[in-house]
Amino acid sequence: MEAIQIKKNRILYYGNTAGYLDAKRNTAIVDPMFENDELKSYLSNVRGLDIQWILGTFDCLAVGTPDSDGNLQVLKKCRVYQLTPDTNVIMKFIGYDDFKKRFGEPDPASYQVVYDSEVETNDLEVLYTKFNLEHLNGYRGHSLSMSDVIELYDASGSTFHYVDRFGFREITFQEPELEQMQGPQMNM
Repeated sequence: MEAIQIKKNRILYYGNTAGYLDAKRNTAIVDPMFENDELKSYLSNVRGLDIQWILGTFDCLAVGTPDSDGNLQVLKKCRVYQLTPDTNVIMKFIGYDDFKKRFGEPDPASYQVVYDSEVETNDLEVLYTKFNLEHLNGYRGHSLSMSDVIELYDASGSTFHYVDRFGFREITFQEPELEQMQGPQMNM
């Protein structure tokens, strides 16, 4: 058996699923428990990949559920949005149904990004706990609470989740598309 193999975008190190390839970014996402010179050299020098060592990658891949192609679910990046400080205080810390009834759908223009990075899980409940108890490096917000929005994203797209009274509500939370100008315009 070869020490390092890549099969179906999975990086195998002595038979263990150590990580996966993000071909669109030409990056290997690998759990740091496998970090060593042999694997680093193979991925960067032989395969020409950038490497990101992300805690929890092994666990996610080990318990991940296969997608329709039989590939395991990969870790997504995470953004956390919180209402800006100048937003009406009545909008803050309320459940989704009350928010929608009073103010309509949450508007991205009223929110600011307080975290944007890789995380070690796609599980919203685990992320909720992490953003309340551990405040990951780079997190600039208050503890996660109602009215906040979590975005899980990768090259294939995004899903947005409103932190509700109990659990999460998937929502549409996209900036309105910018109107494209039709040809040059002149102002006189």
